[in-house]
Amino acid sequence: TIDLMDNYTVYFGHVLANSFFPVLQRAIGVGSAFEGWSPREQDVVYRVLIPMTPPRGHSFHLELDSAEQRHVRNFRVRVQLECTCSREQQGENMLCFLHHPEEELRRNQDPSLLDTLCTDSYLDVQKTARWFYQLVRAIWPALPQAHNWHLVLLPSRRSCQFKVTNGRESFRTELLFGVRRGDSDIFVSSQPGYAGTPSTLWPETYDVAEMKFFQHIARQASPDSLHLRCLQLFSGLQLGTGFSTYTMKTIVMHLLNTIPVSQWRRRYFLRRLGDINLYLRCCLEEKCLNHFIIGNKRLPQEIRLPLDIASAEPPNLFHHLAGYPVAHSQAMSEYQDL
Repeated sequence: TIDLMDNYTVYFGHVLANSFFPVLQRAIGVGSAFEGWSPREQDVVYRVLIPMTPPRGHSFHLELDSAEQRHVRNFRVRVQLECTCSREQQGENMLCFLHHPEEELRRNQDPSLLDTLCTDSYLDVQKTARWFYQLVRAIWPALPQAHNWHLVLLPSRRSCQFKVTNGRESFRTELLFGVRRGDSDIFVSSQPGYAGTPSTLWPETYDVAEMKFFQHIARQASPDSLHLRCLQLFSGLQLGTGFSTYTMKTIVMHLLNTIPVSQWRRRYFLRRLGDINLYLRCCLEEKCLNHFIIGNKRLPQEIRLPLDIASAEPPNLFHHLAGYPVAHSQAMSEYQDL
């Protein structure tokens, strides 16, 4: 999947050179498949995040949406035109969107990003997704993989999903696209939000920071470390219950951050499974499971957070249990079944 995305990135660069569409950076593998613990090994979706930067003559400005929904932080990506008159004076073949007459711009230059992928000056997720689908379809025949694999595009409104198959094997990929917050490992991305999320809202995502945490652990872990098997086992067990895979992932990340990596070797397997079980039970009893990234003061140094994320109070992933006794009772019952 990474080879395929690297090839796509090269062609993205060729096709989009000198255009006024977002500049696409190298894809970053995120999620369980790239972290090494997919709960459904027979049905893996390889999720990649493609960072976008503004094209020449444009800038991106992230604006936090004031209406919080279900403890999810959403942003709008405001696109602003920038003066490029100095570039024109230096001989660059570009008219300034701000200071040239509209008629001259229409006649001699492609439309600005504001006129293609935006709604009311804000980058539109659904328009961007449709643009990605067109790019992926158009570039596919030029890729080396096209000689032996068949591309099947899958429907999605906020991402670009496709499957490649050669008759014996098939791999499913989901392309998410996003904008980095400063120079941190936190992005706003096209991942699905709550039901009915407006197309100009981009949820904040911590996928890259979490992937880097697992990479940090992998560099320290011994070859017989079973921390990923522990997570995979519990994530598989909870399928069909009210506990999400993200709940189990958060618990294991907290434990990996407190129990030395050397204590996750094969000989400690049952002990670590017991720790995960106990941690889940305590969180359910206390109706509190803290987010792993937000407000965590004990993250590895290579994980870069914006100041507001680093200093924030960790959101409670079990907040719904605190306010709804019936939900808490059901969760405790499902824990007993688990």
